[in-house]
Amino acid sequence: MIRTDHAHLYVSALTHPGMTGKNNEDSYGVSSFITSLDDTTPSLLAVVADGIGGHRAGEIAAEIAVDTISKYVSESNGRKPLEVLKSAVQAASQTILTQAEKDKDRLGMGATCAVAWVIEDRLYTASVGDSRIYLVRGRRIQQVTVDHSWVQEAIDKGLLTPHDARNHPNVHVIRRYLGSTKPPEVDFRLRLDGNEKDAKMRANQGLLLLPGDVVLLCSDGLTDLVADEEILSIVRASSDLDTAARVLVTQANARGGRDNITVVLMGFPQKWVHLQKKRSCLPWLVGGMLALLVMAALAFAAVWYYLQPGWLPRFPWPAATDTPPALAVTGTPEPAPTITPLVLPTPIKIGTPTP
Repeated sequence: MIRTDHAHLYVSALTHPGMTGKNNEDSYGVSSFITSLDDTTPSLLAVVADGIGGHRAGEIAAEIAVDTISKYVSESNGRKPLEVLKSAVQAASQTILTQAEKDKDRLGMGATCAVAWVIEDRLYTASVGDSRIYLVRGRRIQQVTVDHSWVQEAIDKGLLTPHDARNHPNVHVIRRYLGSTKPPEVDFRLRLDGNEKDAKMRANQGLLLLPGDVVLLCSDGLTDLVADEEILSIVRASSDLDTAARVLVTQANARGGRDNITVVLMGFPQKWVHLQKKRSCLPWLVGGMLALLVMAALAFAAVWYYLQPGWLPRFPWPAATDTPPALAVTGTPEPAPTITPLVLPTPIKIGTPTP
């Protein structure tokens, strides 16, 4: 794929070390692409990673995760997004493990990851660990990823309620992470309803985004201190995504900022469907008019030819029992519309914590 400076979604991203003085071990990346010079289908990739390990090893692991996943996606053709994401996340995990084995100070380092890839108007997700992805649609917020944590397993088994889990001593015990000796299973469940089975959640991949939808990726430094309904209220009350990102981080810090906080917001434009339909009608109208003109010209030529003196048919008329030949219908799909609501650096990646 080809990197571009223009995204087809609105984007805002912010990271902060929190209020405890700890090193910022979160990392994120946002990259915009078109498929190729011949196929200008736009796509946008966002990755959030939360590092694990001391001696700055967590920071290194998170950076490796973001860089490796972004690189794999950029080198793909985008045709099989889930296969690309699986290879990308597994490669990131192996790279982290390999780097850790080379330096005893980095032994045991790892990272969580949350990945959202929007191809035109379709959402694909992948996750490992407890960094999350949310979908804000209208007056509803839905966590579409499933945490790989001790407390989530306890909730699933009915041993804890979500409310009790927030302050449980094991709230930060995760079951999967990048860099583990056993390659982690990449989670492709995209949860739209709390009662969905795993197979149904995986079948939700390629979710059609609607105008006004907002996709939020974040580390647990946000969700530990800001509840889902509060996130919804802040996003919907903000005049733009930059404001929403700042208020979310400020709210987490105001409540103690016990961990690093990272948020990435991607907003689907309100006018996307309108522009898409407007662009899609024109080629059909032009093509139809040209076809009518060609048919009229052929009909005129045939009539003129038949009326010439001495004309005889060169081929026999088909018998009444003959079967008409099948018609071959072909067409060239219309290129995806290019919408440029926001100019991004190439690619966006902030490594310096916000003061």
